[in-house]
Amino acid sequence: MPADIAQAARGALAGAVAAGVWAAQQPLDKRLFGTNYDDTELLGKAITRGPAWPAAGLASHVANGAAFGAAYATLAPQMPLPSWARGPVAALADHVLTWPLTVLTDRLHPAREEPPKLTGNRRAFAQAAWRHLLFGVVLGELERRLNAPKPVEIPSYEHVVSSNGHGKLEAAVTGPAAD
Repeated sequence: MPADIAQAARGALAGAVAAGVWAAQQPLDKRLFGTNYDDTELLGKAITRGPAWPAAGLASHVANGAAFGAAYATLAPQMPLPSWARGPVAALADHVLTWPLTVLTDRLHPAREEPPKLTGNRRAFAQAAWRHLLFGVVLGELERRLNAPKPVEIPSYEHVVSSNGHGKLEAAVTGPAAD
């Protein structure tokens, strides 16, 4: 694979893992923030209202994380920030820019009567900010490690230069090697 495609693929892997961490910790943050807002439920019930919504929601959530991770891996090197800050800043920017779309979720989602209303819900906003921050930290660190620049190999010139800096004595005495 060319380097940019491989870089994006490693970013997608990092994003999928980060989305999995987000989904795994949701039961805890629902208690902490005192709201029943659940991203995998929102996504899953947009796909199906049947008993398969948890699997559909998790798959959709992980796929979204992978897509975000691939884009992040491509764009992060151009971000004028320290590497440790890029993931959290990108994820929190996504949160702030997309949160206004919750008005559409509240009005158009097929299961809009089941989850808590999100528009104007400060607890849900803070909960989503926490989730994005966690996602960004995991994404940023994983992607940084997976796409770390390869160490530069310094070539050895032992075969050409002697320790005195004048080349090999054998070559000076015998002349250039015959092919």
